[in-house]
Amino acid sequence: MQAKAQPPETDLCFEEDGAQIFTEALDTAACLAIEQAIADLPGDVPGVRIGFAPALRAMLAVDGPIGSIAASALGPDARAVRAVLFDKTAARNWALGWHQDRTIVVEQRADVNGFGPWTVKAGLVQVEPPFALLERMVTIRVHLDPVDAKNAPLRIVPGSHRLGRLPEASIKHIVEERGERLCLANRGDVWLYATPIVHGSRAADPPRRRRVLQVDYAAVDLPEPLRWRGL
Repeated sequence: MQAKAQPPETDLCFEEDGAQIFTEALDTAACLAIEQAIADLPGDVPGVRIGFAPALRAMLAVDGPIGSIAASALGPDARAVRAVLFDKTAARNWALGWHQDRTIVVEQRADVNGFGPWTVKAGLVQVEPPFALLERMVTIRVHLDPVDAKNAPLRIVPGSHRLGRLPEASIKHIVEERGERLCLANRGDVWLYATPIVHGSRAADPPRRRRVLQVDYAAVDLPEPLRWRGL
């Protein structure tokens, strides 16, 4: 049996801080089902972008154990629009500097005012939308391994989701001014974040496994002819 991480930060509130933990949101069976669903994904890259995940749809739906958490913030129209598996190991033990997530995944490129620049990663079409759209999204992180203070927990700046699109040069000052919190977790815990929150992570020390399924949710349609790629 895996040892539990240190007690998580249960005092963070989504509305005020932009982050909140849902402890023991997934039972053993749900964790095993996720592991089975991701078993065939490539294991040699830091982050695997998931373009098609039928085995996960029931859990990601608003009446499932993961989607219901997103729906608590976005309402019943919430739907999963992007998923990434982060799998840190001794061989893939990266650090991530402070930043805001700024891209979404769509079915295909189209010239729409305010959307750009465009990129393609792992065959998925990605674009930076107007920041107001990101402010209406949430991000879920599902933990499949315990994450203590040394196992690369996500670092977040509470309240930074309310500051709008931040110039990269100003983010360091925001961190120093507002401080950071470590998002510790145990297996089966789920963190809910406001998508624009300033965040980052260090490499694990010592290196060990840390699997996180990250899912972005939205409850609004994109302007035509753009459409969410979805899962």
